[in-house]
Amino acid sequence: MTEERVERLLAQVHDAFGTISVLEVEDYRFLEFGDAIEQSCVFTADPSWLEYDYTRAMLVGALCHALPESALFLGLGAGTLTQACLKFLPLDDVEAIELRADVPRLAMEYMGLDDDPRLYIRIGDALELLNTAEMADLIFVDLYTDYGPGVGHLAWKFLEDCQKRLNPGGWLVINQWAADDGKPLGAALLRGLYHRHYWELPVKEGNVILLVPQDLDQTLDLDGLKTRAEALAPRLGYSLNPLIEVLRPAS
Repeated sequence: MTEERVERLLAQVHDAFGTISVLEVEDYRFLEFGDAIEQSCVFTADPSWLEYDYTRAMLVGALCHALPESALFLGLGAGTLTQACLKFLPLDDVEAIELRADVPRLAMEYMGLDDDPRLYIRIGDALELLNTAEMADLIFVDLYTDYGPGVGHLAWKFLEDCQKRLNPGGWLVINQWAADDGKPLGAALLRGLYHRHYWELPVKEGNVILLVPQDLDQTLDLDGLKTRAEALAPRLGYSLNPLIEVLRPAS
């Protein structure tokens, strides 16, 4: 007979956008929005551990850049991907824009998010604050609400401006919802906006991670990506190769 996993509510707050909860189940803590909509999962023994394939796939996107010094996170959540990037990449300057003020507070209090001097968090709408952000080598778009992807995931001007905030050689990494056919949400819009010059990485959670270079002359160095991933694997504690193997050009 298997033991039933006990779920404990550690914190719950209500803001203008709804409810935010922190739950604990054995060695994991979960940040949830609304009615049990899971946003983030943290392994409490190591908050930089990436439990889900979609976060590991976003780290693959980060490794497309050989030597990133700056990163911008649009949507923070519990900060697991941010923590991993701070730990495993040579970053000097990291900015995060998070809509809900309680999210970073709860992440630091319950989810193990470090108060790292390299990390600067601003509260507000990423669509409004993007153009006041610093230029970056890496930009991550992960704007999810209780109901799914935020409006930014289908907003032409915003997605165009994200690419424009990249430094030369930079990469834009978008956690995009997948449609029923396995293609990313807004596939036609994305193909037009980025001239089909990007890569897709589908993951088992049902999302498709988009890897968008800063300009049309920039290509994906697949050999370099594999080399960097293999070198990092012992520190990560897992391999990114299964994800790299399913990378595909824009469909």
